[in-house]
Amino acid sequence: MKKNMGNMDKLIRLVVALTFVLLNYFGVVSGTVGIVLLVLAFVFLATSFLSFCPLYTLFGISTCKTKE
Repeated sequence: MKKNMGNMDKLIRLVVALTFVLLNYFGVVSGTVGIVLLVLAFVFLATSFLSFCPLYTLFGISTCKTKE
């Protein structure tokens, strides 16, 4: 797996994941929507820690700065 996520992209995903978890924890969202947001939060956390997003490879996107 080649890294394709930059630092800002990872930070945004971490903040969004934390927001989703907190929304579920405090009961703002619940039920099916809450479960979907928790799954998305897990995906965002996993891709942030791996610095790799499979969808980026499908679309040829890379936010990672390359050394020239």
